[in-house]
Amino acid sequence: MADINRRTVLKVALGGAGLAAVPAVTAAVGAAPAAAAPNRGPDVVGVGDTSITVEFDDKLHSRVALKGVNVTRFDASETLLLGGTTVGDFTYRGHETRKITHPRHGAGVQATVRGDSTTGVRKTVELTSFQHLAGMIVMKVTYTNISGAALKVTGWRSGAHELLEKPGGFYTFSGTTYENRRDWVQPVTDGFNQKNSLGMDASDYGGGTPMASVWRSGAGISVGHVEPVARILRLPVRKTANGASIAVEGDVARTLKPGQELTTDTTFLTAHPGDHFAPLQRYRDYMSDIGQRAHKAPASAFDPIWCAWGYERDFTVEQVIGTLPKAREIGLKWAVLDDGWQTNEGDWDLNPQKFPRGEADMQAFTKQIRDAGLRPRLWWAPLAADPESNLFKNRPDMLLLDRDGKMQEVSWWDAYTLCPAYQPTVDYFVGQVKKFIGEWGYEGLKIDGQHLNAVTPCYNPAHKHARPEESTEGLAQFWKAVHEAAREANRNAVIELCPCGTAFAFHNLPYIDQYPGSDPESSYQVRTKGKTMKAMMGHGASYAGDHVELSDGGDDFASSYGVGAVLSTKFTYPEGPDNDTLLTAEKDALWRKWVNLYKRNMLPTGEYRGELYDIGFDKPEAHVVTKDKALHYAFYADQWNGTVELRGLGRGRYRLTDPFNGVSLGTVDAQRNTVQLTFKKFQLIVAEPIG
Repeated sequence: MADINRRTVLKVALGGAGLAAVPAVTAAVGAAPAAAAPNRGPDVVGVGDTSITVEFDDKLHSRVALKGVNVTRFDASETLLLGGTTVGDFTYRGHETRKITHPRHGAGVQATVRGDSTTGVRKTVELTSFQHLAGMIVMKVTYTNISGAALKVTGWRSGAHELLEKPGGFYTFSGTTYENRRDWVQPVTDGFNQKNSLGMDASDYGGGTPMASVWRSGAGISVGHVEPVARILRLPVRKTANGASIAVEGDVARTLKPGQELTTDTTFLTAHPGDHFAPLQRYRDYMSDIGQRAHKAPASAFDPIWCAWGYERDFTVEQVIGTLPKAREIGLKWAVLDDGWQTNEGDWDLNPQKFPRGEADMQAFTKQIRDAGLRPRLWWAPLAADPESNLFKNRPDMLLLDRDGKMQEVSWWDAYTLCPAYQPTVDYFVGQVKKFIGEWGYEGLKIDGQHLNAVTPCYNPAHKHARPEESTEGLAQFWKAVHEAAREANRNAVIELCPCGTAFAFHNLPYIDQYPGSDPESSYQVRTKGKTMKAMMGHGASYAGDHVELSDGGDDFASSYGVGAVLSTKFTYPEGPDNDTLLTAEKDALWRKWVNLYKRNMLPTGEYRGELYDIGFDKPEAHVVTKDKALHYAFYADQWNGTVELRGLGRGRYRLTDPFNGVSLGTVDAQRNTVQLTFKKFQLIVAEPIG
C-alpha cells in the first residue's frame, strides 16, 4: 500500500548566484505531497545557490521549496482554461535539462518538462534560472492541441501556488492599481481576496508593476511577468483555508485548431525569506538586462522641493513670488508652479488673469524664481483634453476610444484621455515640452494625473492600430518621447511623474527622473512606497516623499527622511487658504531642522538596505540607508519601549548617535547589536565605524 501512494517526483533545482555546475533533473520516488518539511528525495546534483527548488509530480503539479524546506504542496500550478473547465492534470511525458548562455542574462540552466492531458492538450513548461538572478525562475508555458478537434481557450494560469500556513499570519504586496488608493503592503486577513488586475480599475485608474508577493514569517512567494511591454494580466492573492494563494492569470479568447499552439506570456516565480523587496530587485535586474533601466537622475533631482499647491488653483503670481524668499531661507531648492496657470487641460494656454502679457510674463516669472536662488518646475497633465478645449473640439482623432466607441473620462479634471500610441498625439505634447523648457525657461516638469499610468486598449479607427493593445503597450514610448524632448531642451531637466495614488507602472519608469509618493494617504504609505520604489529603481534613483502636509500630522518629515526620500512641502506664507498649510513659527523651526539634517546627510544618494528588515513582521518597523560607511537607521511605531536589533553592521565597533536630537546612544558591534529604545512615532540612529 505504501508503494501505491508514492509519487514519481521530478526535482528541478534551479539556483542563481554562485551556480558552479548544472543541477540535474532526476526522477525520484518518495516525496510526500503534503509535507511542509525538508525534502526527502535524493540530493540535488550540483553546487551553488539552491534557494528555490521546484518539483513536478507525475501529474505535472509542482511544489516549491525555499532552501530545502517545502513552502507549498503539489499544486496545479500551470493550467489552461477551456470555457468553464480548468485543465490542470497532465501525465508526465519526459524532460530535458541543459546549460545555457543567454545573450543578455548570461549563464544559466534551462529545464523543459512535458505532459499530456486526457482532454487532448499537451503542456510544455520551460523553466530557466540565471546565475546572477538568485532565487528567480523564469517560466514560459506552451499548450498544444493534440485532440483532433477544435478547442475554445478562455485563459491560462501560471505560478499558481498556495503558501502554507504558519502561526503569525501573512502579508501581501501588490503593484497593481486600485481607485480607492489602498496600501501597497497589507496584512492578509480572513476573507482577503484581491484580484490585482494590471488592466483598468476605472476609466482613468490602471496599470502598475507586474509583481505580487505573499509572505509569512520566514518564507514568501512572488510572481509576475517579465514581458518588455505592459500586459493586461491579473496577479490574484487570496486567503485560503490552509494558507494564502497567488498566481498569474491571463484571459485569452481563442480557438485552437488541431496542432495549433498557445504560448503564455513569460512569467516568473521567486521564493524568498523576507518581504517583497528582494524579489522586486530580481525583477528590476531582469528588466535591466533587456534594456528597461532608468536613466541616471540629474543631481538636482535630489534637491528638496517647495510646491505652490498650498495656494491651490486660485493662486496669484504675487503669492508665489512672495513665498520664494522663505522657501530659500528654509533651504529648499525647487519652486514648483502647480495647477491653475492654464486655461484648460488640453490647450495649455496661459491664464490671462495671471499672465496678462502671455509668454513674456511666464518667462519673467521663471527668471524671478532663479533670481531668488531656486529652480523653476512646472505642473502639467498631458494626454487629457477638456470638453471646452480647442484640442477636444478640433482634434477628435486624438481621442482614445474603447471597444464600444466610448471616450475614457479623466474624472479629476472632467476631461478625456488621448491615445498615447497615435503619433499626432505624441507630436502635440512633445511640442509643449519643448516650449515649457526651451522657451519658458523651466528646468523640470511635475507631470500629474491618475490617467497617466495606464490606458485601456484603443479602438479609434483613425489610429489604424494593428492591435487595440498598442495603446496600452505604447504609453511607455510616449514617456520616452517626452523625456527625450525635455533633455534636448535642457540636458539636466528633471521629469517627475505623479500618477495620483496609483501603483507605478514599471514600463514607464525608465523615462522618469523622480518618483513621488503619489498623493500618499498616510506616513505608512510614504514609507512602504519608498521601500518599493527603492527596490524597483535601485541605487541613485530619486524617490520623493511628496508634500509633507499629506503625511500623518502634516509634519512627518521623519518618514521621508528615514527611507532616503527627497523632502517636499507645499507650505503657504505668510497667509494661505487654510491653516493646514500655513507655515507657523513652530513649523518654520521644524522645517529648517529637517531640511538641514537632510542636506547634511543626503540619504537619497546612499544605498537603501531593504533586505535587512521585513516590513510586515519586524517590529518596530525599520529602514536602513548606508552612506559613507555609516548606517542610518529609522524605526517607526506609535509608541515603543523595548530592544531593537541593528542589522547590517560590519566588522569592528560602531558609535551610535541620535542625529535628530544630538544624543549619544552608546556603542555596538555585529555580535552585540541591540539597543534599548523608548520613543513615540520615530527614532533615528546613525551607526558610524570607530577608528
